[in-house]
Amino acid sequence: MKTMKVLVLDQPTKLIYQQRPAPFPAPAEAVIKMITVGICGTDIHAWSGQQPFFSYPRVLGHEICGEIISLGSQATGWRIGQRVTVMPYLSCHHCGACLSGKTNCCENISVIGVHQDGGFSEFLSVPVSNLLAVDDVAPEAAALIEPFAISAHAVRRAAIAPDDPLLVVGAGPIGLGVAAIAKADGAQVVVADTSAERRRHVERVLQLPALNPLDDQFEARLRGQFGGMLAAKVIDATGSAQAMNHAVNLIRHGGSIVFVGLFKGDLQFSDPEFHKKETTLMGSRNATEEDFIKVGRLMATGAITAQMMLTHHFDFDSLAEAYEAQVINNKQLIKGLIRF
Repeated sequence: MKTMKVLVLDQPTKLIYQQRPAPFPAPAEAVIKMITVGICGTDIHAWSGQQPFFSYPRVLGHEICGEIISLGSQATGWRIGQRVTVMPYLSCHHCGACLSGKTNCCENISVIGVHQDGGFSEFLSVPVSNLLAVDDVAPEAAALIEPFAISAHAVRRAAIAPDDPLLVVGAGPIGLGVAAIAKADGAQVVVADTSAERRRHVERVLQLPALNPLDDQFEARLRGQFGGMLAAKVIDATGSAQAMNHAVNLIRHGGSIVFVGLFKGDLQFSDPEFHKKETTLMGSRNATEEDFIKVGRLMATGAITAQMMLTHHFDFDSLAEAYEAQVINNKQLIKGLIRF
């Protein structure tokens, strides 16, 4: 039996290589050979034991670009050698959320690389219904369609329209994706982040204003960007309790907040502040096919690019040794990509 090399997060802080049997496709599946896989905040938090909805051992990786090498008997419409990206959310299609079109928050969802083994492996078998053809997208960019789709979903949740005054809090990969997509949609975008290096990245690569939320003049400078007012909409991509609890103070009366970042704990903010502004508060989880398609379209036009978030490359064969120093403890890392 053919085997493959996989990188397993055996328990928090312990990554090990294993040899496992290579997968064989079920009737409606395709086996893909990995080309590039993105490293997500989920993969970082899982390493440290801080990721909700997670169990060990687990093969991480859900930002996937690969090549189809075999097809199941019912996997029609696809061909060997085709380059694909993976929509990693396996939904049940019969719960209330799925029946209302919200497959992204299915009650029984299984996310590849989170609830079941993912792309930190040489091969993976995936339902063809969860594949998107990306032959015209470079592998480096194709692996990042998934995090950009997370961002696109948050932008859609916020109902961003042209000229909307939007504050994006957090300039990690998802926040950068939110800012880039909202800019492409015509919004007036300002980004806030405590990291000077990330603020410089926003200004240089996205060509958007970036503010330090810890600055004593932060609110005045924010108002200066929005004609003397606070933001009409805030999308928080920090996953920080402090930032998320403070979000209600950053919107104008009648404003709205979307939390796309996630942390383990309870939200706590002033109810009078929340109520007097008639705040709209929403969560944003995962993405739908509509969001993936939008990202593919924006990539094709050059409105968004891999370089908007990608900062580091890693080789699969040496990733285990490099992970703690070069991923977990690397303050310069925004988005890492694994090459196979």
